Amino acid sequence: MRVTAGGKRVGGKAGKQEQLEHQGAPQIDLLPSLPAYPLTRLPILDQRTRGTKFIGLPVSSVLNSAASTGMNFWSINPYVGCEFGCTYCYARDTHKWTMERRGSGAAGQRDSDSTPNASKRQNGGTRRENDRTELSLLPSFPPSPLPPEEAFEKEILVKTDVAEVLARTLNPARLAGRPLVIGTATDPYQPAERQFRLTRRILEVLRSYQGLSIEIITKSSLVTRDLDLLQALSTRHEVTVNISLATADARLARLLELRSPVPAARLRALRRLTGNGIYAGLIVAPIIPGVTDDWAGLARLIEAAKEAGARYVVGSALRLGPAARHRFLPFLTREFPALAERYRRHYAGKDYVSQSYQDALNRRLRLLKQTYGFSVEESRRRRRQLEGRAPRKDNMAHSGEQAVLL
Repeated sequence: MRVTAGGKRVGGKAGKQEQLEHQGAPQIDLLPSLPAYPLTRLPILDQRTRGTKFIGLPVSSVLNSAASTGMNFWSINPYVGCEFGCTYCYARDTHKWTMERRGSGAAGQRDSDSTPNASKRQNGGTRRENDRTELSLLPSFPPSPLPPEEAFEKEILVKTDVAEVLARTLNPARLAGRPLVIGTATDPYQPAERQFRLTRRILEVLRSYQGLSIEIITKSSLVTRDLDLLQALSTRHEVTVNISLATADARLARLLELRSPVPAARLRALRRLTGNGIYAGLIVAPIIPGVTDDWAGLARLIEAAKEAGARYVVGSALRLGPAARHRFLPFLTREFPALAERYRRHYAGKDYVSQSYQDALNRRLRLLKQTYGFSVEESRRRRRQLEGRAPRKDNMAHSGEQAVLL
């Protein structure tokens, strides 16, 4: 039996033949006169007095596979966009891309393997951690009047059903022993989490599994709210919390990260986590050439991490994607004008620092970690897990410039 477009039922062999012919066709082709959600838009869940909107984002897939991201881990991001407003944040690209697809009506496509950077990754170009939510057949949202770098901070997309979708779709066997990292694109404990509690709901879902490697990356002391869950998860999984902090200088941190928690709050959170049996450490990221890469500043930060009980310290240099540089380079021109032109030359045509700079930075970090009693091998292991990719080949920058930047 089949049903015609006019609603009539038709039986017999003809109906069976048509069923076979259309068995593999996309569902939307069966209803050409009924476009999905023709009159709906993404709901605004809340709006702060300072102008930030929280916009509901329905999703049918929330896990980013290792294959789709080019990394050696799976990831999940409950939010797109972040109120912390860090000047250097590379995830501005993911928000820009998601909003453009919404505004252009391209939401009817699966995007897990069709991001703007997919061809670059396949051809050995720069790899970028993008949030690959499946946007098929979902409501649209009008184009933002804000520039992308500002929309990232003021139009936060909230995946309201992220936990339910995770519970339906997580298959531990597909992870193949790779870590599941929460918060690779935007902070899972950003201010929105106080209200929407999506990260906590994700952790609650993961309690029903066993034997996973679970990691969290955050700048926020709010992570300690979930200490009870993290302790429970640690009895069933390998759990790691990575506290991200670029500098111990509160004034400089406020300049770089407008609304993120102060360094002392993050170090207190690190101390509380490690003091309660959670495996946790410090990610010094990003290390900004000429701004936060000095010996004294790094030494102060690594010493503070040791005092807070950090199990490891990992550092990585600044990367500047196209969307991030629109925000960061004007900031650099205003606050550190002597560095602006050097940055434009150094990052021209690429997102990463040169290999020569990274090598010199690695030597500096290694010496400081040895000085303050951190295991270099443990830090190296953590860095391999977090980066999850092969070393880059980069001969675009002149090594002489790196001596100045470092």
